[in-house]
Amino acid sequence: MTDTGRPAGQPPAGGRILVLIDGSRTSYGALEAAADIAGKRDADILGVFVEELNLLRSAGYGFSREVGSASGISRPLDPEILQRRMRRLADHARAALAGAVKQHGGRAALSVARGRVIDEVLALAGPDDLLVLGRAGWSSPAGARLGSTARGLIQQSPGQVLLWCEQKLPSPNRVVVFLNDHDEANHRATLAAAEISRHYHQPVTIILGNDGEPAADQLDAIRQDLDVLGAGTRLRIISDTDPVSIARMLREERASQLVISRRCALFDEPGAEHLLAALNLPVTVTP
Repeated sequence: MTDTGRPAGQPPAGGRILVLIDGSRTSYGALEAAADIAGKRDADILGVFVEELNLLRSAGYGFSREVGSASGISRPLDPEILQRRMRRLADHARAALAGAVKQHGGRAALSVARGRVIDEVLALAGPDDLLVLGRAGWSSPAGARLGSTARGLIQQSPGQVLLWCEQKLPSPNRVVVFLNDHDEANHRATLAAAEISRHYHQPVTIILGNDGEPAADQLDAIRQDLDVLGAGTRLRIISDTDPVSIARMLREERASQLVISRRCALFDEPGAEHLLAALNLPVTVTP
Protein backbone atom coordinates (compact mmCIF):
# COMPACT_ATOMS: atom_id res chain seq x y z
CA MET A 1 0.00 0.00 0.00
CA THR A 2 1.28 3.44 -0.86
CA ASP A 3 1.95 6.04 1.76
CA THR A 4 -0.88 8.55 2.37
CA GLY A 5 1.39 11.11 4.00
CA ARG A 6 -0.54 10.96 7.30
CA PRO A 7 0.99 9.73 10.57
CA ALA A 8 0.35 6.04 11.18
CA GLY A 9 -2.96 5.36 12.88
CA GLN A 10 -4.36 8.84 12.30
CA PRO A 11 -7.79 8.56 10.62
CA PRO A 12 -9.02 10.97 7.94
CA ALA A 13 -11.15 13.89 9.04
CA GLY A 14 -14.17 12.51 7.11
CA GLY A 15 -15.07 9.44 5.16
CA ARG A 16 -12.77 8.09 2.46
CA ILE A 17 -13.49 7.44 -1.20
CA LEU A 18 -13.02 3.75 -2.01
CA VAL A 19 -12.87 2.71 -5.66
CA LEU A 20 -12.80 -0.84 -6.95
CA ILE A 21 -10.27 -1.22 -9.80
CA ASP A 22 -10.36 -4.47 -11.77
CA GLY A 23 -8.46 -3.47 -14.90
CA SER A 24 -11.59 -2.86 -17.00
CA ARG A 25 -12.25 0.40 -18.85
CA THR A 26 -15.29 1.10 -16.71
CA SER A 27 -13.30 0.71 -13.49
CA TYR A 28 -10.80 3.32 -14.71
CA GLY A 29 -13.72 5.63 -15.48
CA ALA A 30 -14.92 5.06 -11.92
CA LEU A 31 -11.42 5.89 -10.69
CA GLU A 32 -11.50 9.27 -12.45
CA ALA A 33 -14.90 10.00 -10.89
CA ALA A 34 -13.67 8.90 -7.46
CA ALA A 35 -10.59 11.12 -7.70
CA ASP A 36 -12.75 14.08 -8.71
CA ILE A 37 -15.06 13.53 -5.72
CA ALA A 38 -12.10 13.04 -3.37
CA GLY A 39 -10.63 16.33 -4.57
CA LYS A 40 -13.91 18.17 -3.97
CA ARG A 41 -14.29 16.64 -0.49
CA ASP A 42 -10.59 16.91 0.39
CA ALA A 43 -10.87 13.20 1.22
CA ASP A 44 -8.46 10.30 1.03
CA ILE A 45 -8.94 7.88 -1.85
CA LEU A 46 -8.32 4.16 -1.45
CA GLY A 47 -8.04 2.06 -4.58
CA VAL A 48 -8.98 -1.60 -4.08
CA PHE A 49 -7.60 -4.31 -6.35
CA VAL A 50 -8.67 -7.87 -5.57
CA GLU A 51 -7.08 -10.97 -7.03
CA GLU A 52 -10.17 -13.15 -7.36
CA LEU A 53 -9.40 -16.32 -5.43
CA ASN A 54 -11.98 -18.48 -7.19
CA LEU A 55 -10.50 -17.58 -10.57
CA LEU A 56 -7.02 -18.52 -9.39
CA ARG A 57 -8.32 -21.81 -8.01
CA SER A 58 -10.11 -22.65 -11.24
CA ALA A 59 -6.88 -22.15 -13.18
CA GLY A 60 -5.45 -25.13 -11.32
CA TYR A 61 -7.75 -27.57 -13.12
CA GLY A 62 -6.43 -29.11 -16.32
CA PHE A 63 -9.76 -28.69 -18.12
CA SER A 64 -9.96 -24.91 -17.43
CA ARG A 65 -9.98 -22.79 -20.58
CA GLU A 66 -10.12 -19.10 -21.42
CA VAL A 67 -11.34 -17.46 -24.63
CA GLY A 68 -9.55 -14.42 -26.04
CA SER A 69 -11.84 -11.38 -26.08
CA ALA A 70 -10.48 -10.24 -29.47
CA SER A 71 -9.36 -13.48 -31.13
CA GLY A 72 -12.07 -15.80 -29.83
CA ILE A 73 -9.43 -18.52 -29.53
CA SER A 74 -9.78 -21.01 -26.67
CA ARG A 75 -6.62 -21.84 -24.74
CA PRO A 76 -5.68 -23.45 -21.41
CA LEU A 77 -6.01 -21.24 -18.34
CA ASP A 78 -2.46 -21.33 -17.03
CA PRO A 79 -2.11 -20.42 -13.29
CA GLU A 80 1.34 -18.86 -13.70
CA ILE A 81 0.27 -16.72 -16.64
CA LEU A 82 -2.87 -15.70 -14.75
CA GLN A 83 -0.90 -14.58 -11.70
CA ARG A 84 1.52 -12.57 -13.85
CA ARG A 85 -1.47 -10.95 -15.56
CA MET A 86 -2.95 -10.00 -12.19
CA ARG A 87 0.35 -8.49 -11.06
CA ARG A 88 0.46 -6.40 -14.23
CA LEU A 89 -3.12 -5.25 -13.67
CA ALA A 90 -2.26 -4.27 -10.09
CA ASP A 91 0.73 -2.27 -11.36
CA HIS A 92 -1.50 -0.54 -13.91
CA ALA A 93 -4.03 0.22 -11.19
CA ARG A 94 -1.31 1.74 -8.99
CA ALA A 95 -0.08 3.93 -11.84
CA ALA A 96 -3.61 5.02 -12.80
CA LEU A 97 -4.39 5.88 -9.18
CA ALA A 98 -1.24 8.00 -8.91
CA GLY A 99 -2.12 9.80 -12.15
CA ALA A 100 -5.70 10.51 -11.08
CA VAL A 101 -4.60 11.90 -7.73
CA LYS A 102 -1.93 14.05 -9.39
CA GLN A 103 -4.63 15.59 -11.57
CA HIS A 104 -7.23 16.17 -8.85
CA GLY A 105 -5.08 16.48 -5.73
CA GLY A 106 -5.36 14.63 -2.44
CA ARG A 107 -3.86 11.54 -0.82
CA ALA A 108 -4.13 8.00 -2.13
CA ALA A 109 -3.29 4.39 -1.35
CA LEU A 110 -3.81 1.11 -3.16
CA SER A 111 -4.91 -2.02 -1.32
CA VAL A 112 -4.07 -5.28 -3.10
CA ALA A 113 -5.78 -8.34 -1.65
CA ARG A 114 -6.53 -11.92 -2.66
CA GLY A 115 -9.93 -13.37 -1.91
CA ARG A 116 -13.58 -12.85 -2.75
CA VAL A 117 -14.19 -9.32 -4.04
CA ILE A 118 -17.23 -8.55 -1.90
CA ASP A 119 -15.58 -9.82 1.28
CA GLU A 120 -12.35 -7.89 0.69
CA VAL A 121 -14.17 -4.62 -0.08
CA LEU A 122 -16.49 -4.92 2.92
CA ALA A 123 -13.48 -5.55 5.17
CA LEU A 124 -12.17 -2.11 4.18
CA ALA A 125 -15.36 -0.03 3.90
CA GLY A 126 -16.73 2.01 6.81
CA PRO A 127 -20.10 3.72 7.31
CA ASP A 128 -18.72 7.15 6.36
CA ASP A 129 -16.97 5.92 3.22
CA LEU A 130 -18.23 6.31 -0.34
CA LEU A 131 -17.64 3.22 -2.49
CA VAL A 132 -17.37 3.89 -6.24
CA LEU A 133 -17.90 1.06 -8.73
CA GLY A 134 -17.83 0.93 -12.50
CA ARG A 135 -21.19 -0.20 -13.85
CA ALA A 136 -19.67 -3.37 -15.41
CA GLY A 137 -16.40 -5.26 -15.23
CA TRP A 138 -14.71 -7.60 -17.66
CA SER A 139 -17.20 -10.39 -16.95
CA SER A 140 -20.42 -8.37 -17.31
CA PRO A 141 -22.07 -7.80 -20.69
CA ALA A 142 -22.95 -4.13 -21.07
CA GLY A 143 -26.53 -3.29 -20.19
CA ALA A 144 -27.55 -6.87 -19.43
CA ARG A 145 -27.94 -6.76 -15.67
CA LEU A 146 -26.15 -5.71 -12.54
CA GLY A 147 -23.29 -8.07 -11.77
CA SER A 148 -23.31 -10.12 -8.60
CA THR A 149 -20.49 -8.00 -7.14
CA ALA A 150 -22.41 -4.76 -7.64
CA ARG A 151 -25.61 -6.28 -6.23
CA GLY A 152 -23.82 -7.64 -3.18
CA LEU A 153 -22.04 -4.37 -2.41
CA ILE A 154 -25.21 -2.30 -2.87
CA GLN A 155 -26.99 -4.53 -0.38
CA GLN A 156 -24.20 -4.90 2.18
CA SER A 157 -21.96 -1.83 2.08
CA PRO A 158 -22.22 0.16 5.34
CA GLY A 159 -22.00 3.49 3.50
CA GLN A 160 -22.97 5.02 0.16
CA VAL A 161 -22.31 3.22 -3.12
CA LEU A 162 -21.90 5.10 -6.41
CA LEU A 163 -22.51 3.04 -9.56
CA TRP A 164 -20.59 5.09 -12.08
CA CYS A 165 -21.06 5.21 -15.82
CA GLU A 166 -19.83 7.56 -18.50
CA GLN A 167 -22.54 9.85 -19.81
CA LYS A 168 -22.96 12.57 -22.39
CA LEU A 169 -26.18 14.42 -21.68
CA PRO A 170 -27.46 17.80 -22.87
CA SER A 171 -27.58 20.55 -20.27
CA PRO A 172 -29.15 21.76 -18.09
CA ASN A 173 -29.45 18.62 -16.01
CA ARG A 174 -30.90 17.82 -12.61
CA VAL A 175 -29.97 15.55 -9.73
CA VAL A 176 -33.01 13.35 -9.04
CA VAL A 177 -33.55 11.80 -5.60
CA PHE A 178 -36.23 9.15 -5.20
CA LEU A 179 -37.90 8.98 -1.78
CA ASN A 180 -40.54 6.81 -0.14
CA ASP A 181 -42.03 6.46 3.35
CA HIS A 182 -38.84 5.86 5.37
CA ASP A 183 -37.99 9.26 6.87
CA GLU A 184 -34.44 8.51 8.05
CA ALA A 185 -33.48 6.89 4.75
CA ASN A 186 -35.11 9.79 2.88
CA HIS A 187 -33.05 12.30 4.85
CA ARG A 188 -29.78 10.49 4.12
CA ALA A 189 -30.63 10.35 0.41
CA THR A 190 -31.52 14.05 0.38
CA LEU A 191 -28.22 15.02 2.02
CA ALA A 192 -26.34 12.98 -0.58
CA ALA A 193 -28.25 14.76 -3.36
CA ALA A 194 -27.46 18.12 -1.76
CA GLU A 195 -23.73 17.38 -1.84
CA ILE A 196 -23.87 16.33 -5.49
CA SER A 197 -25.86 19.49 -6.28
CA ARG A 198 -23.24 21.70 -4.63
CA HIS A 199 -20.32 20.00 -6.33
CA TYR A 200 -21.77 20.10 -9.85
CA HIS A 201 -23.97 23.22 -9.55
CA GLN A 202 -27.12 21.40 -10.62
CA PRO A 203 -30.66 21.76 -9.25
CA VAL A 204 -32.48 18.87 -7.59
CA THR A 205 -35.77 17.13 -8.22
CA ILE A 206 -37.30 15.13 -5.39
CA ILE A 207 -39.63 12.34 -6.49
CA LEU A 208 -41.88 11.04 -3.74
CA GLY A 209 -43.48 7.70 -4.43
CA ASN A 210 -46.76 7.37 -2.56
CA ASP A 211 -49.89 5.26 -2.94
CA GLY A 212 -52.07 8.14 -1.79
CA GLU A 213 -51.80 11.65 -0.38
CA PRO A 214 -48.58 11.85 1.70
CA ALA A 215 -48.95 12.51 5.43
CA ALA A 216 -48.51 16.10 6.61
CA ASP A 217 -45.54 15.26 8.87
CA GLN A 218 -43.80 13.53 5.97
CA LEU A 219 -44.24 16.58 3.77
CA ASP A 220 -42.95 18.81 6.58
CA ALA A 221 -39.77 16.73 6.87
CA ILE A 222 -39.26 16.88 3.11
CA ARG A 223 -39.82 20.64 3.03
CA GLN A 224 -37.10 21.05 5.65
CA ASP A 225 -34.80 19.12 3.36
CA LEU A 226 -35.89 21.34 0.46
CA ASP A 227 -34.41 24.31 2.34
CA VAL A 228 -31.08 22.46 2.44
CA LEU A 229 -31.23 21.83 -1.30
CA GLY A 230 -31.74 25.50 -2.16
CA ALA A 231 -33.30 27.31 -5.10
CA GLY A 232 -34.54 25.45 -8.12
CA THR A 233 -35.59 22.35 -6.19
CA ARG A 234 -38.73 20.63 -7.43
CA LEU A 235 -40.98 18.14 -5.64
CA ARG A 236 -43.02 15.66 -7.66
CA ILE A 237 -45.40 13.16 -6.09
CA ILE A 238 -46.25 10.06 -8.11
CA SER A 239 -48.42 7.05 -7.43
CA ASP A 240 -46.89 4.74 -10.04
CA THR A 241 -43.48 3.62 -8.80
CA ASP A 242 -42.87 0.83 -11.29
CA PRO A 243 -39.50 0.96 -13.09
CA VAL A 244 -41.06 2.07 -16.41
CA SER A 245 -42.71 5.09 -14.77
CA ILE A 246 -39.51 5.98 -12.94
CA ALA A 247 -37.51 5.81 -16.16
CA ARG A 248 -40.01 8.11 -17.87
CA MET A 249 -39.84 10.56 -14.96
CA LEU A 250 -36.04 10.61 -15.12
CA ARG A 251 -36.18 11.50 -18.81
CA GLU A 252 -38.71 14.26 -18.14
CA GLU A 253 -36.48 15.73 -15.43
CA ARG A 254 -33.35 15.47 -17.63
CA ALA A 255 -31.62 13.59 -14.85
CA SER A 256 -27.83 13.66 -14.68
CA GLN A 257 -27.66 11.47 -11.56
CA LEU A 258 -30.08 9.41 -9.51
CA VAL A 259 -29.93 9.13 -5.73
CA ILE A 260 -31.90 6.35 -4.07
CA SER A 261 -31.88 4.59 -0.71
CA ARG A 262 -31.39 0.84 -0.58
CA ARG A 263 -34.46 0.85 1.69
CA CYS A 264 -36.54 2.29 -1.13
CA ALA A 265 -39.58 0.29 -2.20
CA LEU A 266 -38.45 0.59 -5.82
CA PHE A 267 -35.93 -2.19 -5.15
CA ASP A 268 -38.86 -4.50 -4.39
CA GLU A 269 -40.51 -3.82 -7.74
CA PRO A 270 -40.14 -6.41 -10.55
CA GLY A 271 -37.65 -5.12 -13.08
CA ALA A 272 -35.93 -2.65 -10.72
CA GLU A 273 -32.54 -4.31 -11.19
CA HIS A 274 -32.89 -4.07 -14.97
CA LEU A 275 -33.79 -0.39 -14.60
CA LEU A 276 -30.60 0.35 -12.66
CA ALA A 277 -28.56 -1.65 -15.15
CA ALA A 278 -30.08 0.10 -18.17
CA LEU A 279 -29.96 3.69 -16.88
CA ASN A 280 -27.29 5.66 -18.67
CA LEU A 281 -26.47 7.80 -15.65
CA PRO A 282 -24.62 7.45 -12.35
CA VAL A 283 -26.67 6.05 -9.46
CA THR A 284 -25.86 6.76 -5.81
CA VAL A 285 -27.36 4.22 -3.39
CA THR A 286 -27.52 5.43 0.22
CA PRO A 287 -28.06 3.35 3.39
